[in-house]
Amino acid sequence: LLDGEDIYDRRVDPVQLRAKVGMVFQKPNPFPKSIYDNVAYGPRIHGLARNKAELDEIVEKSLRRGAIWDEVKDRLDAPGTGLSGGQQQRLCIARAVATEPEVLLMDEPCSALDPIATAQVEELIDELRSRYSVVIVTHSMQQAARVSQKTAFFHLGNLVEFGPTGQIFTNPEDARTESYITGRIG
Repeated sequence: LLDGEDIYDRRVDPVQLRAKVGMVFQKPNPFPKSIYDNVAYGPRIHGLARNKAELDEIVEKSLRRGAIWDEVKDRLDAPGTGLSGGQQQRLCIARAVATEPEVLLMDEPCSALDPIATAQVEELIDELRSRYSVVIVTHSMQQAARVSQKTAFFHLGNLVEFGPTGQIFTNPEDARTESYITGRIG
C-alpha cells in the first residue's frame, strides 16, 4: 500500500506510481546516455519542466542531492556508464530523486561498492531521509544499524518483527530476529 492505496490495483497508473516511487537497484544501472540525460529522463517523460532552463535546474539540483554534482558538472555530456561504480550508483540516486518521489526504494544499494563508495552512499542516504521516505533492503546488519531509524526483519518471505532500529538490535522480541542479528542463522 502507498498512501492507503493498493499499488497493484488495476486503476493505479504505473507511470504515475513510478513518479511517486524512485528505485535504486543493487547493481548501478545508468542508462546508456549522457550523465545529463540519465537525470533528465524522468522529468522529461513526466513533463516536470516547461523548458530547457527548468530541466537544467532539475538536473543540477538532482545531481547535487545525489552528491555527485561537483564530480560531473564539467562533463555532463559524458556517458554515465563511464563513471566509477560508486559514482554510477550516486548518478542512479540522482536519477531516482529527479521526479521528486515520495518514496525512495533502495535494493542493496551498496553491495557492489567498495568501502569508500559505501560510506559516501550511506552519508547520502542520511541526507535524503529528511526529504524522502527511504526504504532499504540490506543483508548487512552493520549497514542497517548505521542508516536506519526503523528496521523490519523478514525471514523466508514473512515479516517477523518491525520496530525502532535500536530496539530490534538490542532487545528483539522474536528469537529468530535475535538469531539472525547474532549470526546464529543467515
